[in-house]
Amino acid sequence: MADDFKDAILSIFEASLEAQLRAVRRLRRDSDSAPPGPRPKRMSQVDMAYDRLKRARSPLHVAVIIERIEQAFGISVERESLVSALSKKVARRERFARPAKNTFALLPETK
Repeated sequence: MADDFKDAILSIFEASLEAQLRAVRRLRRDSDSAPPGPRPKRMSQVDMAYDRLKRARSPLHVAVIIERIEQAFGISVERESLVSALSKKVARRERFARPAKNTFALLPETK
């Protein structure tokens, strides 16, 4: 019975060490291809919309903003979530204005 216990413990250590070795090799491989320097800061959906509006230099319909966010950042944005967040900013007069229905622009002082 002692040999069975010893075998089980050694199998567990072996599996653990193999997993650690795979992780180290993956990190080494990923770090070789990663660009040097700090990791880029993640942007909120509002920040991405701000970026797209700033580049456009004109008001954009929310559908166009979402399309441009998806093209530029490669992420999917929920329309209702973005409209809600931008509408709150418009109500507070923070960075965004709403010149037409479902159309957003930057406030002049933020361009």
